[in-house]
Amino acid sequence: MRELPSPGDIVWCRFPQRPRDAPGPKPRPALVIAVTEYEDGQTVKVAYGTSQKLDRLNAGEFAIRKAENKTAWEVAGLSWDTKFDLANLVELPWNDTFFAVPPHPAHGQTPKLGSLHIGMHKALKAAAQAVKRQR
Repeated sequence: MRELPSPGDIVWCRFPQRPRDAPGPKPRPALVIAVTEYEDGQTVKVAYGTSQKLDRLNAGEFAIRKAENKTAWEVAGLSWDTKFDLANLVELPWNDTFFAVPPHPAHGQTPKLGSLHIGMHKALKAAAQAVKRQR
């Protein structure tokens, strides 16, 4: 597989629905939360991303919107305004089954779309704290 992503990268992912071990029907942006290397391979923990229902953010969600922060949106490599759900995390094997090269790759033949801009740190932290409070 390609070079591992880093926490904070945004990748093109076939985020699984149910069951969690099968890739989802379509690729979507996912935020890399953690990367773990094992003897037999690597896993990537990602947060679900969607361009749907951006008019309301639930606890644990934050959005990157072009109109609000064009630089963060561009650095993320997104094509649409997108929200990420830190309450919906999954750890996946780093392989071609779950991660694909996006249609217009900006970073070569890798699933990486972009990275979370430092200007989004406050929103990320607030979403993470909201998830902690719910547990």
